[in-house]
Amino acid sequence: MNAGLTKEFIQKIPKTDLHLHLDGSLRLPTLIELARRARVKLPSQTADGLCRLVFKKNYRNLGEYLRGFGLTCAVLQAPENLERVAFELAEDCLAEGVRYIEVRFAPQLHCHDRLNIEGAVTAVCRGLARAQRAHNRSRAVQNDADLPFHFGVILCALRAFTATTAPYYAQLFSVMPYAPRRQVFAAASLEIARAAADLAHRCDLPVVGFDLAGEEAGYPAEHHAAAYQLAHRHFIRKTVHAGEAYGPESIFQAITECHANRIGHGTFLFAADMIRNPAVGDPQAYVRHLAEYIASQRINIEVCLTSNLQTVPQMKRFSDHPLKQMLAHSLSVSINTDNRLVSHTTVCHELELAATHFDIQRHQFRNLVIAGFKGSFFPGTYTEKRAYVRRVIDRYEALERELLPLAM
Repeated sequence: MNAGLTKEFIQKIPKTDLHLHLDGSLRLPTLIELARRARVKLPSQTADGLCRLVFKKNYRNLGEYLRGFGLTCAVLQAPENLERVAFELAEDCLAEGVRYIEVRFAPQLHCHDRLNIEGAVTAVCRGLARAQRAHNRSRAVQNDADLPFHFGVILCALRAFTATTAPYYAQLFSVMPYAPRRQVFAAASLEIARAAADLAHRCDLPVVGFDLAGEEAGYPAEHHAAAYQLAHRHFIRKTVHAGEAYGPESIFQAITECHANRIGHGTFLFAADMIRNPAVGDPQAYVRHLAEYIASQRINIEVCLTSNLQTVPQMKRFSDHPLKQMLAHSLSVSINTDNRLVSHTTVCHELELAATHFDIQRHQFRNLVIAGFKGSFFPGTYTEKRAYVRRVIDRYEALERELLPLAM
């Protein structure tokens, strides 16, 4: 592993996961059990069978990658199931040394006559809070040998998605039968933005951000500008899936139309050849100015290496990912899992990939780890966040001295 980093060191250092989808991060045994209880038909009743048929390590395209979400969302239609899955996710993160997570999900995919948006969000927060209490009351945390665990929840709006079987969307399409598809999803985004604004300032629900996910190409972020403007007016922090399946213009829209504080993926930030606007006379200059703006404003890029390799046909190997280019432009970059189940990954694994495939120096690796904490939408005050980050840095440096004595 480059820079003299070790698996033990990566396991022990405090870590974050800022781009973490709840419905893509279930434990397989839990999915099988919940499906049996809810009478959801699975392609296989065994973990090995599901990995062979659905949750693969290599996918042919984005459509195949997204197939599993139909199954996971189908078993997450009850508050007790949402709570359990959130609790288990926090447990899994804690077990590998992750001390701060932001769990994102689209509540409208789980809503029906017996469960509204607030109920879905409350159930997820309840599960995460249970894991938080258990960890933060542990002897190690009480003796300052370990860091407290914190979490936030990000509510996702959707640009579009193929399946319309979710009751909420089925009803919305029925009351807007003649509206363009993009207008229907924009209306749903506005409602979830209102919910985020209502819930974000409740002390018992750490709703920390608003996101836009789903099909990117053909569904520009500007269609959801009204929802983001509402979130912006209510001091909600904002992230946008952008530059994952479309070029730099998508990232530009996320920043200018949606006031994005962070960018999800940003894989095609430097792809000047993907610019389609004829008004852009010099695509290379456009990309250069965009990258410089993102760097200067410390807009964090939520990089997800494994899932990008699985869903972007142009990427054949990890070295094709622009992570090294992002670091060369002094961008604020965090390393994330995206979907722990669907991508068969962990934060430790993603950091090991970064250290192995990109010739990253030790100080760059440190910046990647700390950027996750600095770029977080921490649920406390800014003063509390700074104090927490300081503790993280102190812990990181102590472990570096202990486990990497030849640090340069």
